[in-house]
Amino acid sequence: MKVPFLDLKAHHAPLLDKFDRAIRKVIESSAFAGGPFVERFEEEFAAYCDSQYAIGVGNGTDALWLALLALGIGAGDEVITVPNTFMATAEAITGCNARPVFVDVDENTFTMNPAELKKALTARTKAIIPVHLFGQPADMDPILEFARMHGLFVIEDAAQAHGAEYMGRQAGTLGDAGYKGRQAGTLGDAGCFSFYPGKNLGALGEAGAVVTNDAALQKKIRALRDHGQARKFYHTLFGWNCRMDGVQAAVLSIKLRYLEGGNLLRREHALQYNQAFAGIDEVATPFEANYARHVYHVYAIRVRERDEVRRRLEEQEIGCAVHYPIPIHLQEACRTLGYTAGSFPIAESLADEFLSLPMFPELTEEQIEYVARCVSEVVDVGALV
Repeated sequence: MKVPFLDLKAHHAPLLDKFDRAIRKVIESSAFAGGPFVERFEEEFAAYCDSQYAIGVGNGTDALWLALLALGIGAGDEVITVPNTFMATAEAITGCNARPVFVDVDENTFTMNPAELKKALTARTKAIIPVHLFGQPADMDPILEFARMHGLFVIEDAAQAHGAEYMGRQAGTLGDAGYKGRQAGTLGDAGCFSFYPGKNLGALGEAGAVVTNDAALQKKIRALRDHGQARKFYHTLFGWNCRMDGVQAAVLSIKLRYLEGGNLLRREHALQYNQAFAGIDEVATPFEANYARHVYHVYAIRVRERDEVRRRLEEQEIGCAVHYPIPIHLQEACRTLGYTAGSFPIAESLADEFLSLPMFPELTEEQIEYVARCVSEVVDVGALV
């Protein structure tokens, strides 16, 4: 059986007629950059997130960068984040001429360990960017409390967490889809989303958004994304061209209607994987914190000899991925930050062990059973020798 890591063709097939009609409307109205289709999606996404405002931008990196700029982060400032994330989190910080400062993560949730924040705090610290990795919210209560104590901004990197919920310290179990909580991205000063095609809510190209309840902040972000214009040809500040594409907004409005259903299917798939791996000590399955509703953008297990396991699975036509093989603090681009191997031992061990298995709404039970069986056989004691 062939099981792809991601199957966007299957995901998009039932929506093609809707896409055709929506894109035709964009073409007929010539509303290609910003405009009514972007405004409609912004209203819909803000309502979905239960946020006052959503600002559509060009991509998830723009969302992080503009949120930082709008909050006044600049040269000489430091922003605390985690090393086990995509490079964009750090790039947005350096794009403001600020310095990324890393803290290690919790071994179970893979998200920011709030107990580590005090070690990274300096007189230059201005903000914290917790990353809701793989679709699970970070432990926001202690992070927000720390930020309030020290007068810091909190920008949530929710690029992988569309529809994830933060329950505080009261939550249900993985099989319980009936509870509601605060949406990831709505707890800090701003929440930043990517709509890259493979995300739980993905465009047909690049797109992103910032959500916030701060009226002044959203106004500034709207100006920054459009060359600093408060209105056409009236520039109140220096900005950039980070507008959302009208075609992408029209597509996202359609796909937003299916996001919750897709997330529920992802959770069901994760439960099936978890049950299949129960009792197999060589496979560590994802942990869902009692404060979170995980939406499994990525289903990452931990295994020894990860690269060999991946190779053998690919021989059996099972698509796998690694998120992320080199933590940011060990990337060549970050050499001047002064970190070395061993600086963040948990993040580094995760980088060696993570293996992302196929995860998308259209997966079948048979495909999941096949993947789980093959993984179990490959990691069986002695099989990797």
